[in-house]
Amino acid sequence: MQEAPLLTPSPKGTVIALTNAGKRFGYEWIFRRLTYRLEAGQRYGLAGPNGSGKSTLMRILSGHLSLSQGEICFQHNGQKLGTDLLYRHVSMAAPYIELIEELTLRELVFFHSRLRPFRKGLSAKEVIDLLGMRRVQEKPLRFFSSGMKQRVRLALALCTEAGIVLLDEPTTNLDAEGIRWFHNLFQAHSAERLVVVASNILEDLQLCAQILSVFDYK
Repeated sequence: MQEAPLLTPSPKGTVIALTNAGKRFGYEWIFRRLTYRLEAGQRYGLAGPNGSGKSTLMRILSGHLSLSQGEICFQHNGQKLGTDLLYRHVSMAAPYIELIEELTLRELVFFHSRLRPFRKGLSAKEVIDLLGMRRVQEKPLRFFSSGMKQRVRLALALCTEAGIVLLDEPTTNLDAEGIRWFHNLFQAHSAERLVVVASNILEDLQLCAQILSVFDYK
């Protein structure tokens, strides 16, 4: 991949710019010397085998981890975003993100909608319908299968009003029907947003126009 320019004013949408970015744990560098620009309206694939550092980079893009070197800048509609406001612009799904399993599906979706609004035109009831889980909406999530829980994570991430959507290993635990469901939901809700998909599965990466390999920055 060619190195991207530094952060410059953008009239519309969300931008993330990494400049000479690196992250290490102890003496081991997960990645380093990464300069790259991600913009609204683009789908980016983050490639690499398990353990290569994809999830670490995704956590940095979400604002949950800090860099060991370099800089990351977030911008929305030409204005720099501080870390205290970043959460309003980021939505993320990953198998390691815990759900509140004591809640029923209906309770969880309505609770989420009070914390983070869904995209324009989507209600909590419609999100449950998109999941295809109306018949189990009164069941606590602790009784859901791993694939059903992953569907819930993906629906909440893609249906939330956010300029940045981060999907880490999105098809983990999904069967063939679940993968088709995810691809349809992704196509319906990824336009005009900055979307990053981290995966080592070719079909996931084919959803994206640009691919960044973590191995290129070891």
